Amino acid sequence: MASGSDVIERPEVLAATSDATPARRWLVPLLLVVGWVLSVAWRMWLSRHIVMPIAHTDEDSYLNTARALAGGPGGFSSENDLLRRVGYPMLISPAFLGDRDFSDSYRLVQLINAMVNSALLPLAYLLGRRLLRLRRSYALLGALAAATLPATAFYAGVAMIDTVMAPLVVAWLLAVHRWIERPGPLAAATVGLLVGGFHLLHSRGLVIVAVHAGLVLLLFARRRVGPPAILAALLPVLAMALVNAAAIRYLGDKVYLLGSTPGGGTVEAVASVQGVVRVGAGVTTQLWYLVVITFGMAGVAWAAAVRELWRPQHGDAARWTMGVALVVTVGVAGGASVILAGITGKPLDAIYGRYVQMLAPFWLLVGLGVLLTAGRRVVLRRATVAVALLVGGGALIAVRLAYVASRGNYLRYGGFGAPDLMALTGSWREMRPVVGSLVGIAGLLLLVAAAVLVPRLRMPVLGVLVVANLVTMQVIDQRMVRPFVASSAPTPRVADVRVRPGERVWASTGVHYIMRFNLSHQVTWTDVRWFGDQEPPAAAQVVFARWAPGQADDWDGTAYGFVRLGGNPVQHWAAWRRV
Repeated sequence: MASGSDVIERPEVLAATSDATPARRWLVPLLLVVGWVLSVAWRMWLSRHIVMPIAHTDEDSYLNTARALAGGPGGFSSENDLLRRVGYPMLISPAFLGDRDFSDSYRLVQLINAMVNSALLPLAYLLGRRLLRLRRSYALLGALAAATLPATAFYAGVAMIDTVMAPLVVAWLLAVHRWIERPGPLAAATVGLLVGGFHLLHSRGLVIVAVHAGLVLLLFARRRVGPPAILAALLPVLAMALVNAAAIRYLGDKVYLLGSTPGGGTVEAVASVQGVVRVGAGVTTQLWYLVVITFGMAGVAWAAAVRELWRPQHGDAARWTMGVALVVTVGVAGGASVILAGITGKPLDAIYGRYVQMLAPFWLLVGLGVLLTAGRRVVLRRATVAVALLVGGGALIAVRLAYVASRGNYLRYGGFGAPDLMALTGSWREMRPVVGSLVGIAGLLLLVAAAVLVPRLRMPVLGVLVVANLVTMQVIDQRMVRPFVASSAPTPRVADVRVRPGERVWASTGVHYIMRFNLSHQVTWTDVRWFGDQEPPAAAQVVFARWAPGQADDWDGTAYGFVRLGGNPVQHWAAWRRV
């Protein structure tokens, strides 16, 4: 056994691929099915308080598009022509079939989310068994830890694309591993189909498409695949791009876009020393964030993956899969930082971890695989790298925040940029990089101590990791989700102020945008358009306008022939009907 190997050929590791008694063969599939059902139920329970969108304007865009795809009215979208994708709205569009209240449709969206998001559990188990060669018990508990990771589970409760991305990442990398291990047109087509799914779902899929194209060319140059496999790998991506274009054509002008297309501003933002430094800081912050929320396991995994590239120990399939995952991680973090740097009129975030969160379960599993199968010296070396990343990353972020503050600016802590980091560091208004690093180091030391010093505690410590995820999600629910729900749900409901189906409804831009969006969602029979603070269009039969008694911007509908139906002066909105 070489001390530099990341995997020691222990009996329990060899047993991971050996025979099993017939009586036990059905046990793991049964446990996975039961776990998936419980996972769906847990996600639905977490989302029980979310009755209206809280992540604006992303949710509004997806929901309006989904409703239009189902044959209903459309609405606005914050997307732009270049990066527009309809994969997620297609997935949730069945929730808008038939005549039902928005709250019922939204609950169905959450159910679809929970079912897809929970698919991470069986996929993570397969990854643990096939790529990491873990024994069944380790693979099951590791999969449970990955499936309960807040970076993934949080998004099941809201109508956002991120609920699909983590399971898709694991499925894709599993398919890549299978393709390298057993090349063939079917395996190539599976990889291509999953890559096409990324392209259909979100613009960050462009990074994965680029990596996929590079992988195909490299495999061809190495004479590992032939023309049939290349076609099988690339044609599904083209097919998914055509599906996206066809769906956009079907929508026509029912969904109108409000987003600005990235252009010269993006180039200008990075075409300078300051711009490059800004992008580098963004990439560093996102990678540091992945190490923190996986309790150091991402750092351990990266060290093992780099070692695998230079000195492969586990065969070509593992080597290529790790290389692809590393390139995608850096590519997604870099691409997100470049795009965000070019957005004008929007304050910079201290962190925007949303795009890299989809990679957290994969790297968590790889890191756990190192801890559970490698020798003591190997684990300690990998853990040292993770500690260095946590310390160095935390220090650089602290310096960045202090430098920006010294120039009179403030990097905001976006509400959905990193909810798990907020909960772990106990800070909901400002970023605490030092605390985040300490949390990551503490978790890492606990996991390493259990794996190296007291092997019999490996299973209990994996259970503790699952419990930590559950507690973190509960904290997020209490401290973030419920306050958002309380501040964004209009009361009374639109139906309670006697707005009737079939009426043409407009909303004033004087109503706060969150309240305006959630009022509009309850109007399921028509697209609610906007007007300025003064006279509404002649076509409007009902309007939502600002209600602020005693203030200069209080809207008086009687001047335009309207009568107030009701509303909420505390939330500053009222419904008016034309007489």
